[in-house]
Order: sequence, then C-alpha cells, then structure tokens
Amino acid sequence: MKICVRGTAVTMTALWAAMTIAACGSGAADPPGGGNAPRIAVLLPDATTARWETQDRPLLEKNIMQSCADCRIQHANARGDVAIQQEQMDSVITSGVDAIVLVPVDSRSLGTAVTKAADAGIPVISYDRLSEGPISGYVSFDGEEVGRLQGRALLKAMGPHAMSPQIVMMNGDPSDPNAVSFKKGALSVLTGRVKIGKAYDTLDWRAEIAYTNMSGAIAALGADRIQGVYAANDGLASGSISSLKANKVAPLPPVTGQDAELGAVRRIVAGEQYMTVYKPFGPEASAGAAMAVAAARRTPLTEVGRDKVRTSLGKPVPAVLLTPVSVTATTIKDTLVKDGFYTVRQICVPRLLAACSEVGLI
Repeated sequence: MKICVRGTAVTMTALWAAMTIAACGSGAADPPGGGNAPRIAVLLPDATTARWETQDRPLLEKNIMQSCADCRIQHANARGDVAIQQEQMDSVITSGVDAIVLVPVDSRSLGTAVTKAADAGIPVISYDRLSEGPISGYVSFDGEEVGRLQGRALLKAMGPHAMSPQIVMMNGDPSDPNAVSFKKGALSVLTGRVKIGKAYDTLDWRAEIAYTNMSGAIAALGADRIQGVYAANDGLASGSISSLKANKVAPLPPVTGQDAELGAVRRIVAGEQYMTVYKPFGPEASAGAAMAVAAARRTPLTEVGRDKVRTSLGKPVPAVLLTPVSVTATTIKDTLVKDGFYTVRQICVPRLLAACSEVGLI
C-alpha cells in the first residue's frame, strides 16, 4: 500500500482511478504549516448522485480552509463500491490523518473501518448518512421529516377528492440508512391514505433501475391506474418520469423528489415533477467542516454539535440536525433562487421561458 507523500497525488493500485487522494489540498498547492498541519480526509460515496462532487465536496473544502488555513485535505470517491471505500479508509488511517469526514457507501459495512479509525485515535465525522461503528460526530438533515414532506406533498398533489389513490413507491438503496428514514417518514403520512400498488428498493440509487422498475409497475398496474409516484430523490424521479413518458402515460401523475438538482427544478417548472426536497448544502457543509476541524484539533465537538444521536453502539454523540424544505413550482423563487442556490437564468432555459413566466420566475 502506498501512502500520501507531500506534493504528490497518489492512488493505490487496487483502487484504479476511482480513488484520487490528493495529499496536499485535493490537488491544490500545499498550504503553509508543513508536516504539523492538520490533515482531514473527505471520503464520498459515489458519483451517481450529483450533489457529492458538485455541491458537498467544494463546499466542505471551502469551509475547512476558511476556518483552518493550514489544513490539508485528502479527497476520495468510492464510486459506489464498498470495497473501494474500505480500502480508502485503510489508506487514510495508515497515512495518519487527523480526522475523517465519511459519507458511507454502506453504513453497516463501513462499521469495521470506523472502528479501526477509532482504535488509531482518528475521529470520524459521519456526514449526511449515519455510519455504524464508534463515530465521533454526525451532521445531516432529519431524514424522517424529508419523507414526511414528500408524503404530504404527494397527498396534496393528488387532491382531497382522490378516493384511495394508488401509488408506486420508488425507494432508495436500503443499505443507506437515510433511505430507510425517508421511507419511514413517507409511510407515516401515506399509510391508510393511499394504496401502494408497487414498491421498490433501488440499489445504488440508480435512475436506470428506477426506469426499469417503473416500466414493470406500469405493465402490472396499468397506465391509467397510477395516481402518484413517491420517488425518494431526484435521480429516481428522473428515471420514473422517463419511463412514464416512454410508456405514453398522460397526464403524468405527480412525482416527488429530493436534492433540488437543477434538472429536477426544470422538470418542476415544466410540470413533469411535482416537488423536490431542498436540503441547503451550505449549512450542512459548514457544520460538517466545523466539526471536522474541531475533531482534527481535538477540541470538543459539543461546541459545534448541540444535538445528539445514538451510534450503533448506543453511545450518544454530538450532532447537527438540519431542517429540510419542500419546494414546488410556486416556491422556487422564495427558496432556491432567494438563497442563491440557482439563478433564474440557470433554471429558465429557452424552452422553459413560457412555463417560468406562468410560475412567476420571470
């Protein structure tokens, strides 16, 4: 195994190009501070969900450097492979980082690696997904509330006069504890109010799997027998909507989502997707960075995390739990645009100008 050395971007042979740990600031020039500068590893789960590389990674790195100018950041993406992420954990533990920010591919499978880090005296901050093992802190959104927001929005979209409407549930990857929380929250709202015609768990959160599953649901239930689609995130919404359109389902039933991806926001404006859940990545990354820097400097995490969660071992640890926001066509301007998440120009591409005008964006 090769470990990181100053001034060199190194990968382990077993990880091919999937593991890109840059020893000195994710490929940037080595900041001042030399060998005693705190080193923080940021380990992301996949590139399937756009947010990890386009939102979370740059925001985490920016916030870490703002509060710790001499910190060095090592970054790796597991590309959805548990074995790769385990090897990445082994690598950063061997190289002696001071803290790890981990978004686990599979929370249960990473428990052993988290234990290994703890045994080496390296605190692990579980980010967005709650990993098993002796983590030191946790930063995320209230997952069950995400599901409740989606469930409430779906009921509202189907209307009060729909008699026992039938829906399809396109849940996330069951190995992701967030997916379990989303599903639990949604069912707490939907149970007894709708008939669940088909329900699927979607491995790796892959849109193409959602496409295939939705096609199967349409064949089994009938194109005119689906009044709503619970999709756990925007990728699954995209796959579901593509399948509905390919199977000539019209009008499209309301479809939920999550993550406020740009494509999803455009679909909402176009009337193809009913809603998404906006989880402001800025506050999450800010809290994650603050907790990582505190951990690397060995200062109390309770100064950052005023909430508490229990680890898989039953121990309460400091946490930051943020509040998600439901977004529909009429609230895009007062949420995503107001917060600077997207500009009107980014959303309102030429084909959507008329639709943007109708929903008050222009």
